[in-house]
Amino acid sequence: MKYVVVLGDGMADYPVAELNNKTPLEAANKPNIDGLAEKGELGLVKTVPDHLNPPGSDIANMSVMGYDPDVFYTGRSPLEAVSMGLTLGEEDLAVRCNLVTLSDEPAYEDKTMIDYSSDEISTSESTELINYVQEKLGTDILHLYPGISYRHCLVYKIPGEVKLLCTPPHDISDKPIKDFLPKAPESAILLEMMKKSHELLKDHPVNKARIAAGKRPANSLWFWGEGRKPALANFKETYGVKGAVVSAVDLIKGLGYCAGMEVIEVPDVTGNINTNFTGKMQATVDFLKNGGDFVYLHMEAPDECGHRHEIDNKVKSIEIIDRDVVGPIVGALKGTDDFKLLILPDHPTPLALRTHTHDAVPYLIYDSRKGSEKKGQRYTESCAEATKNYRSRGHELMRYFLEG
Repeated sequence: MKYVVVLGDGMADYPVAELNNKTPLEAANKPNIDGLAEKGELGLVKTVPDHLNPPGSDIANMSVMGYDPDVFYTGRSPLEAVSMGLTLGEEDLAVRCNLVTLSDEPAYEDKTMIDYSSDEISTSESTELINYVQEKLGTDILHLYPGISYRHCLVYKIPGEVKLLCTPPHDISDKPIKDFLPKAPESAILLEMMKKSHELLKDHPVNKARIAAGKRPANSLWFWGEGRKPALANFKETYGVKGAVVSAVDLIKGLGYCAGMEVIEVPDVTGNINTNFTGKMQATVDFLKNGGDFVYLHMEAPDECGHRHEIDNKVKSIEIIDRDVVGPIVGALKGTDDFKLLILPDHPTPLALRTHTHDAVPYLIYDSRKGSEKKGQRYTESCAEATKNYRSRGHELMRYFLEG
């Protein structure tokens, strides 16, 4: 038996006026996924408990992967740090660092969050900027490490229980930052670093070139998502299958590393709609055909479109996943292997809100050994809700999927 989780990050949504009051899942032309929905189990699953905030991809994907976030969650950035090859000590607090675009008011506090991704800055550009700020502002207790695109890591040496009270930048798009700056006493040093980074970055040659090319400058650091070194139970020992992770983002790779899974690197993956979907699909099939049992295939594109309020691109990303990922995987496995697919988002990223919510998400389980048909059933939020099939503990879905 082969198992594949097809995780479309942030796919779930609310009805959108511009889509004739349909959600992107309802508006998308996805014959492969909807064909599986007619023969599979559809329902809703609560991936992020209401008491855990914010409802981020870290908590949600940990839950979908079968780990109770109330037991295992220590923060987002440590998972990314692991993927980046960083070794965290007992006093090391890993903190996510975005390169963001802020507006040009003279006082830092008066600025607005224009773009949490600096127009999805390239990795080569962002690496130069992060290394420059590290050279100028890095200390024995604050060290910046470059990651991918706008996503980077700060290691802050500070012992004990620490709550920095930072806000994810994608939660405050187009909002003044004054009320969302780090608030805890321990984060005062980070706020100072953010302010100084703006002075360093605003006239950096990389940003001058970006502005000349009509792109947004990466003119400030923004810190959030702190946490200590994580420790997950081994996935194979827990679930009895040899697994791998395929993803473009360090967060998901870090979950894979921490769970003892193989992390497959695919060329030309970006975490947005212009990624190598076919390469991800092929890596999944190759792993399963060469002795693997399970793949957690993560695609970030719908989430990025939700954050950026790109309505047409969110629909398009779902259609690409259907055409270039789900269809070929089913075609490759059909007739040669028994297989099961679990298709779902980790959380909703509603276009109207441009951030995540705690709402339950639609899931679809397809088992190639079963053929009962439910004509007209599609993979949508409304069809999932209509089944009255509701799972309140998201981390339990994985065992049900693998053993049910």
